Amino acid sequence: MTETSEKFFSEFPFVSAQKWVDKIKVDLKDTPYEKKMIWKTGEGFDVNPFYTAEDIENLEIAKSLPGEFPYVRGTKICNNWLIRQDIDVSDFKAANKKAKKLLAESGVTSLGFHFEGDFVTKENINILLEEICPIKTELNFKTCNHKALELIEILTETFKEKGVEVEKCKGSVSYNPFKKTLLRGEISGDWVKETIEVIKASEALPKYRVIAIDACYLNDAGAYITQELGYALANGNDILSKLTETGWAADKAAEKIKFNFGISSNYFMEIAKFRAARWLWAEIVNAYHPECKCACKIKLHARTSEWNMTTYDAYVNMLRTQTEAMSAAIAGVDSITVLPFDNTFKKPDDFSERIARNQQLLLKEECHIDKVVDPSAGSYYIETLTDSIAKTAWKIFLEIEDRGGFAKAADAGEIQTAVNKSNMERKKQLATRRLILLGTNQFPNFTETAKDKIEEETCDCNCGSDGKETITKLDFSRGAAEFETLRIATEKSGKRPKVFMLTIGNLAMRLARSQFSSNFFACAGYEIIDNLGFDTVDAGIKAAREKEADIIVLCSSDEEYATFAPEAYKLTGGKEVFVVAGAPACADALKAIGIEYFINVKSNVLETLRMFNQIFNI
Repeated sequence: MTETSEKFFSEFPFVSAQKWVDKIKVDLKDTPYEKKMIWKTGEGFDVNPFYTAEDIENLEIAKSLPGEFPYVRGTKICNNWLIRQDIDVSDFKAANKKAKKLLAESGVTSLGFHFEGDFVTKENINILLEEICPIKTELNFKTCNHKALELIEILTETFKEKGVEVEKCKGSVSYNPFKKTLLRGEISGDWVKETIEVIKASEALPKYRVIAIDACYLNDAGAYITQELGYALANGNDILSKLTETGWAADKAAEKIKFNFGISSNYFMEIAKFRAARWLWAEIVNAYHPECKCACKIKLHARTSEWNMTTYDAYVNMLRTQTEAMSAAIAGVDSITVLPFDNTFKKPDDFSERIARNQQLLLKEECHIDKVVDPSAGSYYIETLTDSIAKTAWKIFLEIEDRGGFAKAADAGEIQTAVNKSNMERKKQLATRRLILLGTNQFPNFTETAKDKIEEETCDCNCGSDGKETITKLDFSRGAAEFETLRIATEKSGKRPKVFMLTIGNLAMRLARSQFSSNFFACAGYEIIDNLGFDTVDAGIKAAREKEADIIVLCSSDEEYATFAPEAYKLTGGKEVFVVAGAPACADALKAIGIEYFINVKSNVLETLRMFNQIFNI
């Protein structure tokens, strides 16, 4: 700060955080400050409405520099992340052609190849990597666990035969010791022996990371941010601990581990999560006394989340993935994969894949985020979030350690159960609209249909599974899944109940409640018939019958319901389902005369719509 600016700011009196709080309480009058202004995140800590310099003055992490231990601000002094696109491979010649085109024309700097274990042959790998330089491009391979060792050996042999300096090849082969445990509910088995064999085979490829910590599985299963981070750290530490116990140097072991995180739409918290991940992993590795601090640098790949992607109004997925990619880029991860917007219901096509790539190119070429290292540094909010997430995730990490480590907790199904519980909690928030998925549980596209665009796909790869599920596995049902099931059921039934808005009385209230009710019933795919208003209840009922309405929703003010609702209910005579929009004081009196159905902001949207589907035998 210059002398001039210091003099300028000295003219303003210092205002403490407490003074701000006191002022807010005065403005809120009788409303409790804690209830109105404190955000109950669900992450294990609360978030204040504002932060000041006071909140970070004692945070040591806020004083560190990029590339400096514990690497909160980045493991390097630049922010040039790799743009990665993953390719599902069945035809290796076609995959090679696609990969070369991506590298030449699209701005991709990292490739991911996914294929079944039965395809792991030297011939296929040679075809796949023809004219692709493994030094210039980061190559990442994912196949069945039991084929990872063979794949590493084939890659090493292939690179040598091509005359490539193997020590300069960069990439990864994904071997996840707990993949079957988390995904298939099978005991992990002798994972330590298998992990050591994989690492030994990869010594010929010093820049290849071969042990995958797939925190993205937890993210896709609906885990909270602190859970994803805490469990990922426990996963990494369990592997590191077992490897060092068998004689592996901490440096060598840590440099073979790669973290693959998901990115949720919780923008600022995701920035803080990745910063906290670098910090905590550095502290964990440092506790093993590596010869060089550089071994404490985490390798971070980030992929946009599947949990919050939707089939209906799928273009909104682009908005979600854009903010997700941006938070990861600002946080300084090493590479990012943006999932195409149609990933949930079909095999992505050229258009959706191009859009996904361009989302990252925008962040680089137009936003220039790659030109700034840790642009969030110094933000009172993000620095405090980083600290809060780190503390909460560390608490989860220690709890898992107290239970004997990640492997033991996963084999007991404890981690899967905890994550599945979080999934259920978040879905309940969606059902009650405390959490919004635009286009799904709020502001749906009234006329959209989806059943014909959904492509059913199954994976024939058993990933080494013996088919014996013995413990709880992760639930990968997306947040929107239950709403989508409800709406698709309406489509497939051939019935589309007509919902008529009987708007009458107070102009502001009837318009607000008709909009609310229209959005409410459209979430189930019902046909909405809205109106500007009626002078009498009788006119509204007649209009509804002219439209052959199945449901009549009375939209007015609370005060007027005492008069309008009994009259409208009597005129329907049970021919249509009658609904009152709101929670009026006279609700009990209305129920007493037979009115059953009320919808309001406290309604469980999902359960209420399921009930109406049952009424109409959908």
